[in-house]
Amino acid sequence: MHPLAIELNKALEGCVAGSLLSDLGKRLYFPKGIVAQSAEAKKYAKALNATIGLATREGSPLFLQSVRKLVPELGPEEIFPYAPTQGVEALREAWKKEMLRKNPDIGDAPFSLPLVVPGLTAGISILADLFADRGDTLLLPDMYWDNYPLVFETRREAVITTFPLYDAAGGFNVPALRAALKRQAGRKCMLLLNFPNNPTGYSASVGEAGEIVAAVAEAAAAGTRLLVICDDAYFGLFYEEGTFTQSLFARLCGLHPNVLAAKVDGSTKEDLTWGFRTGFITLAAKGLTPEQYDALTRKLMGGVRSTVSNSSILAQSLILRALKSAEREGEKVEAFRLLKARYDAVKTIVAGRTSEVLAPLPFNSGYFMSFLLRRGKAEDLRRALLQQEVGTIAIDERCLRVAYSSVDVDKLPDLFDRIYAAAEKL
Repeated sequence: MHPLAIELNKALEGCVAGSLLSDLGKRLYFPKGIVAQSAEAKKYAKALNATIGLATREGSPLFLQSVRKLVPELGPEEIFPYAPTQGVEALREAWKKEMLRKNPDIGDAPFSLPLVVPGLTAGISILADLFADRGDTLLLPDMYWDNYPLVFETRREAVITTFPLYDAAGGFNVPALRAALKRQAGRKCMLLLNFPNNPTGYSASVGEAGEIVAAVAEAAAAGTRLLVICDDAYFGLFYEEGTFTQSLFARLCGLHPNVLAAKVDGSTKEDLTWGFRTGFITLAAKGLTPEQYDALTRKLMGGVRSTVSNSSILAQSLILRALKSAEREGEKVEAFRLLKARYDAVKTIVAGRTSEVLAPLPFNSGYFMSFLLRRGKAEDLRRALLQQEVGTIAIDERCLRVAYSSVDVDKLPDLFDRIYAAAEKL
């Protein structure tokens, strides 16, 4: 094992983060190689800098004017150089400030400075590299994004164990979560929660959020070492009163010494920058020292450096500029209103329909709603709809997802008329 990895592991001894590390996580480190030495040279080599593989002219990046003219408001340093492995520092600080504003329940609990990754998928994958070993358990609600198995089972050989997302009343099934956690008592366990949920569009209520946190605290107190990943891809898109509008990370980050909370979020949906591929990883656990947060950050940086190297500086510069913009919040409010109008329209449509085939699953947030098929197969319905030039997603054998976020509000009645009609013909 590399001496730098040994040094980081020693710093993490005795805390939950160190005990949760996978074999790969234990081996990861951030090398004092080209990137680290170039960063040091950038700070101190004021006369001449011959470190990084970057072409310059008179101290500024060399560029093609045909490219430069496409982004006139940014300076060359915001467009062309490599970004630091951990991300642009000003953006990390700005995102931290945003996190605190949106999640007041964090209070004074310490957490790591958000680390930039190229999209939320990369963030989840790097966390899996750090913490998931062959045979480790990942707990998921039974309605989940189809990329989780690819990341955790295919790449890391962890074992996904599910519990029912909904209880009999159509709310979050806290008793099922509590029972699933009890089955992991005294062991290492990973729990991944995604609110608003993909594919169902469900988010926990204020009361359910409290119960989820209480269930995690009970498991931790019983000796279970937990990594709880909050996939906040659709954060902020909460449409109903009584929904918990913060990230669960806010309640988990100072919960118990046996709980390592990880927040994976980004500008993707929050700022409508899907193709920018800019996400963030933030970690927290009760009792972690600044030295331990630094060790975790360096292991995350090792994960980034050894896979994608760094994230786009252009995308980061644009997001940072947007965060400072006076118009941003007003524009986000307008985008929210547009999406909520679509949500309201879909709620009205499905409330006014009865079907022997389709049962809409509870939804209150995000981009999606899903139907449970009482008979027939979702794939057959999806194919039948394609014949009508309508696209939907078959999540599994009995669940069809509809992304109403991508359909103008005046076209939603036609969309659902076609879905119901095709279902009745199955």
